[in-house]
Amino acid sequence: MDHAAALLDQAAQLADLTASADPDAPVPTCPGWTVAQLLRHTGRGHRWAATIVRTGEFVNPRDVPGGKPEGDVGEWLRGSAQVVIDAVAEVGADVPVWTFLGPRPAGWWIARRLHEATVHRADAAIALGIGYELDPALAVDGIDEWLGLLAHRRADEGPAGLDPGVTLHLHATDTDGEWLIRGGDPVITWERGHAKGDAAVRGRAVDLFLGAMRRTDAVEVLGDAAVWRTWLERTHF
Repeated sequence: MDHAAALLDQAAQLADLTASADPDAPVPTCPGWTVAQLLRHTGRGHRWAATIVRTGEFVNPRDVPGGKPEGDVGEWLRGSAQVVIDAVAEVGADVPVWTFLGPRPAGWWIARRLHEATVHRADAAIALGIGYELDPALAVDGIDEWLGLLAHRRADEGPAGLDPGVTLHLHATDTDGEWLIRGGDPVITWERGHAKGDAAVRGRAVDLFLGAMRRTDAVEVLGDAAVWRTWLERTHF
């Protein structure tokens, strides 16, 4: 998947979606935020990642150059996505840089910002009462990325998404995407493929992705529904 092209596309879609939106409209899925705050958070996050890539080190988000929009917010959002891509190209995609998981290749940040952007575009769509769609392949990639993050969660960040010995199966109904997640201490493990779990969650890839991010309940839960509830309670985006 071309993560860079997808990131630019998501930035453009978010800019277009919110071009005429009330900046003070509340965002239900991000309690306490307005549309304006959501856009600033997203764009500044892109620029924060770009600054990390260029320096190789952690940077306080408040110290990021261009971290607040000036002028047209939509153009600022589009430019923010481009800044990440440019930074990775300048430094080299394979060069190790700081991430909250420990050192990772600079290109890691493009995928991370992409999937952050897809979720926050959903937040904007929900706030504005507009339908949301996502290419199934991109949704599957987003689930892979999310599970990868959770598999590296630190013990001090809370319990694993599932208790040891508990299993959860995710099944996309519109594309090739199945996952088996196993509880652990302190982190989960997961693999792609078909297998029976204590609970199974089925739905379109976009709904599975948004369901895992607590943005929709438009999925079918089979087996022990408490397993899915526990998963959602413990895996905040």
